[in-house]
Amino acid sequence: MSTDNELMPEAGLPSDKQVILVVDDTPENIDVLRGTLREDYKVKAALNGEKALALAFAEPHPDLILLDIMMPGLDGYDVCKALKSNPSTRRIPVIFITAKTAEEDEEKGLSLGAVDYITKPISPPIVQARAKTHLALSNQNRYLEQKVRERTRELHETRLEIIRRLGRAAEFKDNETGLHVIRMSHYSRLIAQSVCTDPQWVELLFNAAPMHDIGKIGIPDRILLKPERLDQDEWEIMKKHPEFGAKIIGEHPSELLRMAREIALTHHEKWDGSGYPNQLTGEQIPLASRIIALADVFDALTTQRPYKKAWPVDEALKYINDKRGQHFDPGLVDILPQILPEILEIKQRYSENKQGT
Repeated sequence: MSTDNELMPEAGLPSDKQVILVVDDTPENIDVLRGTLREDYKVKAALNGEKALALAFAEPHPDLILLDIMMPGLDGYDVCKALKSNPSTRRIPVIFITAKTAEEDEEKGLSLGAVDYITKPISPPIVQARAKTHLALSNQNRYLEQKVRERTRELHETRLEIIRRLGRAAEFKDNETGLHVIRMSHYSRLIAQSVCTDPQWVELLFNAAPMHDIGKIGIPDRILLKPERLDQDEWEIMKKHPEFGAKIIGEHPSELLRMAREIALTHHEKWDGSGYPNQLTGEQIPLASRIIALADVFDALTTQRPYKKAWPVDEALKYINDKRGQHFDPGLVDILPQILPEILEIKQRYSENKQGT
């Protein structure tokens, strides 16, 4: 006779057997199902809905649940709803085993997410066959979902690598190592982590940052590489690179590419409205672009370029602080000293004097 204490797999069963959770408020019914299934599966049992959910939510989850409908407290329908509303258990196949034989009862059970409906009294061969079928289908679905996840991850990594390489392509026009985009991307992530609690958004920013100057591809070399100060006409051409960048990236449903386009278009806007191309002010400028602007300028100041020496970090910080509320978001400027140790570590790791990335 089954009791409510018989909730663990029986001793001596191989550990590689799949687990079936049997839920019924009648111990005799559990005994019948256990006897039907124990040769091929580990069988756990629960005499009520509350115990069933406790077992189902515990790791490792059962591979299949055979669920009675008419039970005191939480009935089978309630248990099924709870299972299907929880991300960790919603993919576990549920088979209702019940004395309720009306067509509307079966329709209700299936509408709640059950995969099958077996009426009592049970036929052991039918229970065995249905269990085998639905476990096989569940295994196949998990396998296919894993393959989809792997393929999606590969596509995502490919997209990120293309974005990084395009960012490098722009940097090679005036920075032959391309390390600038790596450093400023890491600086941007550090700043973003200090102001945003959404790790997904922070990671989007980190991956979009390399595209900020992609529009430089559209600037003639005679202007981009000119060692002297640009004249007014040349400067007007240079100021078009944000719009060029937005056109190169284009309109796209991808969150990553949408952010990359936004950054490319607005990273030269200034807090006081004196930037370009649209003279946005304050929080009209997207947060991502305000972060990129700060990281970009800090790296430009502290890195040697053909036309300038690298500034000492303290001088760069002083310059940026002097420009708070003019060029830069004051709140973001205040963050820089707090994360300076991490910034300096990144600066050293991706120094222009080191090889590779």
